[in-house]
Amino acid sequence: MSARLESRTVEEDARYHVPNLERALKTIEFLAAHPEGRSMSEIAQALEFPRNSVFRITMTLLKHGYVERRGDGSRLALSRKILSIGYRAVAESGIVESSLEPMRQLRDFVKETVSVSILLENEGLVLEQVPGLHPFRFVAEPGTRQPAHVSAAPKAMLACLPASELDPLIEQMEMPRLTDRTIVDKQEYRAELARIRARGFALDRGEHEEGVVCVGAPVFDRRGYPVAAVTVTGPSSRMPDDRLEVIGIETRIHADLISRRLGYVPPGEGQAK
Repeated sequence: MSARLESRTVEEDARYHVPNLERALKTIEFLAAHPEGRSMSEIAQALEFPRNSVFRITMTLLKHGYVERRGDGSRLALSRKILSIGYRAVAESGIVESSLEPMRQLRDFVKETVSVSILLENEGLVLEQVPGLHPFRFVAEPGTRQPAHVSAAPKAMLACLPASELDPLIEQMEMPRLTDRTIVDKQEYRAELARIRARGFALDRGEHEEGVVCVGAPVFDRRGYPVAAVTVTGPSSRMPDDRLEVIGIETRIHADLISRRLGYVPPGEGQAK
């Protein structure tokens, strides 16, 4: 690129730069990383924005329903409205549409709730669910977030990411202990991801909540990139350890069906005979 062209490109970038919009987008990204919410002062301090600018931005987001108050009203957090926008965008990409039939087939086999999730930075985000057939069943409403260090869906996707993407995510990952089974050591977590890659599915045996078991398998797009995960969730009484291998294989089979619908061809299948 010539010096003249590079200079013109920089000038054009500056010409179309909207500082207030950039601050609003950074505020949204900051709140997305803190789902429990943050006060205006905390937002301003973390992003190094003027308080009056943060006030105007958050008040506008509140007015339009993209942010809601939490706790005593001093904390602000993203609402489900903004999640619904992302949900519609993902739905249009074909993931939900491609997933529903295989999810129902898997639900009919395991009788437990089946959900499909995507990776939102270093968390899982539920897109859709097919409720289980038991009178008592778990609910995974769209928009539900899944901590990456404990939940089967994000673990299944993270295990298949290239190292260049995975390593930074693990480095910035917080790993609070939620139960006695929670993995809180990053080296142990890396070993867990290696086991997931080897067997093809992830497990959450009470790592997130006592007595709750999840089995998840990754879904790939036509490039072989993990874009989603299918998860079975049920109580440990109905999903004991001696049944997890069968459930895991079935989950992987149905996740592979979705992958094929998205254009994924497993290695070796596309070669000429």
